[in-house]
Amino acid sequence: MLKLSLAPAAAAAAACLLAAGAAQAQTETPAADNITATHEEDGRYYTADDIPTFHIADDGTVDWLTYSGYRRYHSECHVCHGPDGEGSSYAPALKDSVMQIDYYDFVNVVTNGREHVDSSNTNVMPSFGDNANVMCYLDDIYVYLKARGSGELPRGRPEKHDPKPDSVRAAEKSCLGL
Repeated sequence: MLKLSLAPAAAAAAACLLAAGAAQAQTETPAADNITATHEEDGRYYTADDIPTFHIADDGTVDWLTYSGYRRYHSECHVCHGPDGEGSSYAPALKDSVMQIDYYDFVNVVTNGREHVDSSNTNVMPSFGDNANVMCYLDDIYVYLKARGSGELPRGRPEKHDPKPDSVRAAEKSCLGL
């Protein structure tokens, strides 16, 4: 069996995100609005707390990360969690789950996995920390699910999207070790 080894840049990025989340949890309370974009940097949108978020223009054009998140979600996540983050008989609706946890919890669960066992259920989310196709696009998947969970992005492939920013292209190449 071939095991994909996560590029050092992706592993370092995940470790930084988790460490930043732990520091934030100890020092401040996240803002109540974890959806609204307050600023943009090189085609990436952020909340007031510097949490990645989505941007949808009045004409329905989505930012690149939201579009990429749609593609990555449907390549890696929808087999268990259903199309468009809607859930399945096998796993919960991530579009709802992501609205109830913070960004750092999302990163932690995807990176490390989670197991919930009680007398009538066994639910296991495997770790994707070694999967570059997830870890290098974790923000993309997160913002896509936030857009779906907020109700601002309808089901299906976004019809229009912004072009891929050069900074995103460079980060992708670095993370994938290209």
